[in-house]
Parts: sequence; structure tokens; C-alpha cells
Amino acid sequence: MKFALAFSAVAALGAALLGPAAPVSAQETKVAIGFSGWTGFAPLTLAKEAGIFKKNGLDVTLTKIPQKDRHLALASGAIQCAATTVETWVVWNAAGVAAKQIFQLDKSYGADGMVVRNAIASIKDLKGKTVAASAPGTAPYFTLAWFLKKSGLSVKDVTVVNLEPGPAAQAFLAGQNDAAMTYEPYLSSVRDKPEAGKIIATTLDYPMIMDTFGCTPKFLDDNPKVAKALADSYFEAVAMIEKEPAKSYEIMGADVKQTGDQFASSAKYLRWQDKAANQKFFSGDILTFSEEAANLLLEVGIIKSKPDIKTIIDTRFIQ
Repeated sequence: MKFALAFSAVAALGAALLGPAAPVSAQETKVAIGFSGWTGFAPLTLAKEAGIFKKNGLDVTLTKIPQKDRHLALASGAIQCAATTVETWVVWNAAGVAAKQIFQLDKSYGADGMVVRNAIASIKDLKGKTVAASAPGTAPYFTLAWFLKKSGLSVKDVTVVNLEPGPAAQAFLAGQNDAAMTYEPYLSSVRDKPEAGKIIATTLDYPMIMDTFGCTPKFLDDNPKVAKALADSYFEAVAMIEKEPAKSYEIMGADVKQTGDQFASSAKYLRWQDKAANQKFFSGDILTFSEEAANLLLEVGIIKSKPDIKTIIDTRFIQ
């Protein structure tokens, strides 16, 4: 209740300070964003390629940076903002890289998952096996830890080979490793080749992958109108997908070397979040999930102490 009241107060203040959406200045403001080819982040690409960022006074550079390195780019000033999973902001802040989440991008509905060899009947059968996953501190590693914990195992019960989601899927299809953690569009490469293996669990079974967009506190304090324009541009891109799906899928698919139809297929496994969904999520759900995630991160040794979750959220820009 206290947080809900605080959210309302901040929302009112944010609306008063930031005003209606409008280009931030006559001259476009430069913003560098770190992200990846994950399907959930694709509306950022759409906002850039369809001219939405530009219309709102932003000169955005989108740079693909592996999740394990994205916080280093933030800390160095190479980028001012980034897209990543909710629990990753906990990891980054616990590691001393200050950043605040300002809007939600997507929720995974089967777009993240674990693929295994056909002879493996359950996740419990992975004990003593080799699993390809990104490095500790990344979403695929966290997903692995979450799936294993829900099945009575831990990351100590498997051998983890560190591979990013794309290479992890490619290696699996080439016959390497007993299992792999990956996400769309790479997860569908295994869907399309059942002889190589199968998808044993996804975020439909364990709903725990949610992505948010955030920036450094200094950037937000120095550029509140720019942050508001970033959020508004994202929501405009989500609206464009609803109004012009074929055109939008073609633009977003091109960025990951997919046709519009291929991209639409992978997009079926997630939900992009509009402004109303954002307001609901930031009014409470994000706190509940972040606390559970932080406890698991502590348990597996990814973080040494929990940051105050309320300090890594800024709700001013989703009004």
C-alpha cells in the first residue's frame, strides 16, 4: 500500500514536470542504448528504423552488447541506457553499477527455454550433465538456476559451459552438450529440428523472464524529458505493431536476419507491454518478483548482498 501511494505521488509529480509527449528539443538528443537480438527488445529497433525516436527528438544509437558486458558499458559511459531482464538490474546494482528501470519492455510466454537431448525425460535427469548457458549474472544462467531449483537441483549439480544464446543453440544443433539455455529467435531453431532434441521447459512452465529498460541515475536526473521521450517512443512502437503488424515484423525481423513471417512466429512466444501494462507492473509486481529473484541470486552466489529494490526503479516516465 505504501508503495502504491508513493507510485501515485510520483506519477502525479512526473506528469507535472514532464508534461505531454513532445520532441525534447529542436536539435536531436543523442542517446546510446545497449541491447541484444532478443525478440522482446525488437520494438526499440522499430522505434529507430520507423523514425519514431527521431520524431520525438532523439538520435538513438542501438548497440548489440552481450548481457554479461552490458553493465560495463553503462559504467564506462559508452552507453547511457540498456535493455535487460528484471533480475539483471539487481545483479548490476549489487555489483556497484547504479542504474534504474524506467519502463517494462516485454514478458516471456515461452520465448525462453531449455533444450535437451531426446533421451532426457525430465530436468532432474540433467544431474551430472553438461548445459550450455551464458555466464553467471546473465538471464540464461539465472533461468537455468530457476529451472533447476524448481526441479530440486542446483547449478552445482550440472556442468555449465558458457555460451551466449545464439551459439548455445548452434552448438546444441551440432551435437554438442546435453542441454542448452536459449531464447527466441534461436529457440525456434530447435523447434524446427526435433531430431536434434526437444524443448523440455520454457517460461510457460516457469513464468520468470521479464525485460525492462533502464538508464544511469545521472542520465535520468540530467535528462528527464529525454527519458520520457524514450518511454513514449517505445509505447508508440508497440502501438505500431498492433496497427501495422506486417510492416513492423519486416522491420524488426531484418535486424536479426529473419523474414517478417519468421519474426512473427518467434514473437508469438512473448507479450510486449504497453503503457497500461507498465503502470500495473510497476505498482507492485516488479517488487514481488525482484525480491524472490534476489534471494535466488544470493543463494547461487551471484550477488553478495541485496540492493534496496525500490532504489532501482523510477516510475516518473510511464505516465
